[in-house]
Amino acid sequence: FDLHLGRMLAELEQRGLLGNTLVVVTSDNGMPFPHCKGYAYENSDHLPLAIRWPKGIANPGRVVDDYVSFIDFAPTFLEVAAVPQSASGMAPITGRSLVELFKSRKSGRVISQRDHVLLAKERTDIGRPHDQGYPIRGIVKDGMLYLHNFETNRWPGGHAETGYRDTDDSPTKTAVLATEKQPDLKHFFDASFGKLPADQLFDLRHDPDCMTNLAATVSFAALQKQLFDELKQQGDPRLLGKG
Repeated sequence: FDLHLGRMLAELEQRGLLGNTLVVVTSDNGMPFPHCKGYAYENSDHLPLAIRWPKGIANPGRVVDDYVSFIDFAPTFLEVAAVPQSASGMAPITGRSLVELFKSRKSGRVISQRDHVLLAKERTDIGRPHDQGYPIRGIVKDGMLYLHNFETNRWPGGHAETGYRDTDDSPTKTAVLATEKQPDLKHFFDASFGKLPADQLFDLRHDPDCMTNLAATVSFAALQKQLFDELKQQGDPRLLGKG
C-alpha cells in the first residue's frame, strides 16, 4: 500500500497537481480480531486518517481536537469540487464538510458542534437465524464511549452454532474461543463473544480497550439522550421503532 501510495503522489507531482490535490488515506473499520470485528468499541471505530492538501490546508502543524467521521467525506469532496449538494444527485447528507477545518488557522476545538461523533452498526454478519443482525448505536464524547445494544438476546459476534462468524478466523480467535471452557480465563471469551447488556459505558482515556463497563456506576443518561435525539432527527428507523 505504501509503495502504491508513493507512486500516486509521484505521478501527481510529475503532472504539477500535487499541491492542489486533496489526498485522503484511511482504512476499513474493525480489525479482524475478537472484540474488534463486528463490534463498536474503540478499536472498531477509531480509524487511521491522513489528509493532504497543501494549497487548501491553512497553518499546518496545528493540533485540532474536533471529531470527524466518514460521513464528512462526501460534503467535503462536493465543496472542494464546487458542486452544490442539491445538484449532486446524492441522498440527503448528515455529515459536515471538513473544508472549514482546513481553512481555519485555529488549534484546539475549532467548531464547537464537533464535540462528539455518532456510531452505528446494523449488521455485518451472516449465519444467524432468520438472517438477523446485531444492531448497535453509540456516541463518543469527552473521552467517553456509550453504546446501546438493541438485541441483547443475540450473540454479538455472530450465532454460536455457526462459529461466531462476525469475527474472522485466526489463531487469536481460536485461542480466545478455547477460554470458554477455562473458568480462570473465561472472562476473555465473555468480553469477545459473550452476550452483552443493553448499555455499555467506557472511559477511553483510561480504558481504550473497552474492557470495563461503567454503566452500572456512572450515569450515561445525558449521552443516551443526545444519541437517541440526534438519531431520531436523522430519521434512523431503529430509533423510530422500525428496525
